Amino acid sequence: MFKKLLIANRGEIACRVIRSARRMGIKTVAVYSEADAGALHVEMADEAVAIGPAPAAQSYLSIERIVAAAASTGAEAVHPGYGFLSENPGFAVALDKAGIVFVGPPVAAIKSMGDKIASKKLAAKAGVATVPGHLGLVKSAEDAARIARDIGYPVMIKASAGGGGKGMRIACNEAEAKEGFSSARNEAKSSFADDRIFIEKYIEQPRHIEIQILADGHGNVIHLCERECSIQRRHQKVIEEAPSPFVDTAMRDAMGAQAVALAREVDYRSAGTVEFIVDRKRKYYFLEMNTRLQVEHPVTEFVTGLDLVEQMIRIADGEKLSIAQKDVRIEGWAIEARIYAEDPSRDFLPSIGRLVHYNPPEEDDCVRIDTGVREGSEIGIHYDPMIAKLIAGGDDRQAAADRLGAALDAFRIRGVSHNIGFLAALVEHPRFREGALSTNFIAEEYPDGFDGGDLSADALVRLSAVAAAAQRRYAEHEASITGALPGHEMRVPDRFVVFIGEERCETRISPAPGGYDIEIAGADVRLESAWQIGEPILHGFLDGEALSVQIDRVGVDFRLSHRGVARLVRVVSPRTAEFTARMPVKEVPDLSRYLLSPMPGLLSSLAVVPGQEVKPGDTLAVVEAMKMENILRAERVGVVRELHAGPGDSLAVDQMIIEFE
Repeated sequence: MFKKLLIANRGEIACRVIRSARRMGIKTVAVYSEADAGALHVEMADEAVAIGPAPAAQSYLSIERIVAAAASTGAEAVHPGYGFLSENPGFAVALDKAGIVFVGPPVAAIKSMGDKIASKKLAAKAGVATVPGHLGLVKSAEDAARIARDIGYPVMIKASAGGGGKGMRIACNEAEAKEGFSSARNEAKSSFADDRIFIEKYIEQPRHIEIQILADGHGNVIHLCERECSIQRRHQKVIEEAPSPFVDTAMRDAMGAQAVALAREVDYRSAGTVEFIVDRKRKYYFLEMNTRLQVEHPVTEFVTGLDLVEQMIRIADGEKLSIAQKDVRIEGWAIEARIYAEDPSRDFLPSIGRLVHYNPPEEDDCVRIDTGVREGSEIGIHYDPMIAKLIAGGDDRQAAADRLGAALDAFRIRGVSHNIGFLAALVEHPRFREGALSTNFIAEEYPDGFDGGDLSADALVRLSAVAAAAQRRYAEHEASITGALPGHEMRVPDRFVVFIGEERCETRISPAPGGYDIEIAGADVRLESAWQIGEPILHGFLDGEALSVQIDRVGVDFRLSHRGVARLVRVVSPRTAEFTARMPVKEVPDLSRYLLSPMPGLLSSLAVVPGQEVKPGDTLAVVEAMKMENILRAERVGVVRELHAGPGDSLAVDQMIIEFE
């Protein structure tokens, strides 16, 4: 077995590989850019080597520097993680020339499967069903429109070397085909240094289901059943699970057999994933093969009991698979949620900043957290905005979903915007609970984005009870330190009025064993909790049901978050409530005359000049953030008065770009 392993990656996947290597008794080497000098993966590794400036092109994508780091530290093998150089055949070749083992598949397999056009041709040769489309290269926007028209709208425009949702656009008409071609090509060139584009038929109401495979160098190939990855946003997976609620035994066996056949066709070795797109009639088509470890691999590990990173390392060392297909067993259910630094209220645009507070839930046999950050870590503009992956398991799907929801409630992050509330709302959504999924789920269920979740009657009672209990604790604390003379002690109130948005709830509260008895709008509940002032999360039981609610003090208000519902709550005395009703409402400033940057990023281009008239839908500017192009469009008729930023400028959130007359 290898004695030393270099991880050619950063963040949570680098930490993940280090943990498996450590269990195997293998020393590890981390590489890091200037921006990651104090990163968690650097601290965890036995050795660390600096490889360049923050931009990935000058550090994590530098084959020369990483190979040199491996050679100088005596690393016998390199694990690439995912992203960056994980599917770069040139990297594997360079390592081989240096006498260093690449923990991944053979170069020929990487090349054939990394090219989406070549991979579809090979899939068809292996007898795998493929999506109808044009596999030749598309040379121009006009070609894209013509080809799309011949295939029939809607179509998917995709980068041949793409992945991770980058370089992908859906087009429903000629204008979208032309614009989508240009955007996809630009993203592909920026992210993969390869701007080749192809077009295929877009399957409507699709599900994204993938098969995990393992193959050794002795001719043994097995599949580890499926993962459902249909909950996506902008083609980026958000929630994944294993197994799929849609796949039956016959379908699983058939898809698994096709995945194994494709792996044999390309003489595959290592862990890999064959992705399928599935329609509502359970007809499936080959999408692509990822010749690397997937972000969502933990759910497969949960239900199979296998360590996929360990399997990859053992295969790379020349070992035979220790299990056969007949030994593969699925036990229980697992669901993974990707926690990102992004703002759901701003159309999920990325957020940057320091993790002022980072308090994940406790891990146990049913809850796992894969992360590469800690409190104080910086989320910057150079890399993917993922903060962590939260994985929860259970005996069945409902148990796993319940456990994931509870863990999300207990996951506290401050300093950057994040999607924890949105993930919690997704897990609680009736359609998710029913397993009625598609890759359009988020677009269909949250067409206007997400801003705090719906305040159901049940959520109203829970938040009102917690707010009343918190206010009572504050009052009790104040009464205990007043130092009043005997007979003049501060009286702790037993009546409050709770305001949550437009909702007004009158409450009566009194001490009870372990907590309080609370009357809310005529309903009686008991809240049991040992929560004390200053604690960020209230853990307790409401009428015997466990709950966790995040509590932030915001002036005289509370900011409460629970199961995807986040609200600013004010608790006052009945008399104060009377005066509150008479307070004037502050007018919101009119910013409609300005185009503001919705995210931090780089202003790639401006499509207008002063004096130009614009109509709704016209392109105004393109902002690049996290290697994704974001097109900003006009929302109404107007005339450009002044440009306040130019191409190449770095933009902050809400920075003015264009002013209209």
